Formats: sequence, C-alpha cells, structure tokens
Amino acid sequence: MMQRAYGLSIPQTLEDICDPQRMAVIVYDMQVGIVKQIKNGRQITEKVLQVLQAARSAGFRVFFTRHMSLPKELMGVFQLRTAMAWQRVKSVEEVRPWFLRDSPGFQLIPELNPLPSEAIFDKIAMSAFEGTPLDMALRDCRIEAFAIVGIAMEIGIEPTIRHGADLGYIPVVVTDACGCGHNDAAARSIANLEFAGDAFLTTVDGICNQFRNALTRNQSPHQG
Repeated sequence: MMQRAYGLSIPQTLEDICDPQRMAVIVYDMQVGIVKQIKNGRQITEKVLQVLQAARSAGFRVFFTRHMSLPKELMGVFQLRTAMAWQRVKSVEEVRPWFLRDSPGFQLIPELNPLPSEAIFDKIAMSAFEGTPLDMALRDCRIEAFAIVGIAMEIGIEPTIRHGADLGYIPVVVTDACGCGHNDAAARSIANLEFAGDAFLTTVDGICNQFRNALTRNQSPHQG
C-alpha cells in the first residue's frame, strides 16, 4: 500500500510507480558493437524488445543511450585507461576506439527502431546520467522512476541505477532483460542492488504485466 507522509506519496510496490505519468523506460547501450560481444545477445535482444513493445503500447516515455568513443586525440586519462582495460592492451598506441560516432558498431541495433517520439542520448561515461540531458528531460516530464534494460549490467547499468537513485529516482531493474559480459560480475551487481534496497528488481514478465495493467487503468472510464 502506498505510504503518505508530509504531503508525499511514497511507493512501496512496483504497481505504485508503474504509470506512464511517473515512470520512463531506459534502453541502455543496445548497440551493434556491444550486442555482438555477449554470448546471448540474441536472447537479450528479444527480452528488450518485449519490454519495449509493452512500454510503447502503454504510453511510457522511452530513452535510448549509446556509448561513444572519442578520437584518440580527444581521449583523456579515464577514456584511455578504460579503453586499455576493455581491450586488454598495455599501451596507448594499441588502443582502437571501438565506438566512434557514425561507425557501424556505434549504431543501435536496427530491431529497436526508435520512434520519432523517443530520444537517443550519447555518452562517454558509464552512468547514463553523466554528461547527458537525461536527468533534465526526466525531471521536465515530472518523471519519478525509470525501468532499465540493455547491456551491460556489470559495466554501465549498475552505475546508472546507483546514480539515478542518488538523484532521487526510483530505479526498476528488469534483470532478465539486462545482458552482461561476465556472469559472475553481473550476479554480484544484482546482489548488491538488492542489498542496497534503492531499486525494485523484476523480470520481463513482471514489468510487462504492470505495463498492461497501467494501460487498462488508463483506458478505464473515470468513476465520479
């Protein structure tokens, strides 16, 4: 049951916040060059598409993110160190920017087919909130929560969830629609998020049921 205190409504369940006026959907880094790196990329794509279709049908706002590499000449310390770690190389000379703007690997997978009513934000950080207009866009729409799907849980989704919680949003993690490159690391991320208690954890079936319920509620005639 929704708690109320000091003029505030405090959600206690997923149903409490699963409303298109309060919650948006973030599709995290479902890019050609990222999806192909994980073993179950096709399965994760299918799960993400299930969530995306249900969200669109119910009228939820949708935001996509893309990870972008800078040219080597513009990479700083963080960018170069991260690229060396990801690419498992020992020198800057060996680094190859994988996700340069307009390169094939940078693009979203075509199955997503973003609508004209949806936004795509590019980023060079792990958190989708760092250096992008995402926070401003959500707040301007009076959004209080977000459901997140995409790749990769242990690399960028967990930082986005934690950053979002620190900004005052209620994150909803659709665990089986979040791909990973390392199963054990992803499991630790999910366990840490569950322990912290900032986020709701659910499944594709769970969130899609809530989207359908929200659609039904919004289509029902008001009683008065």
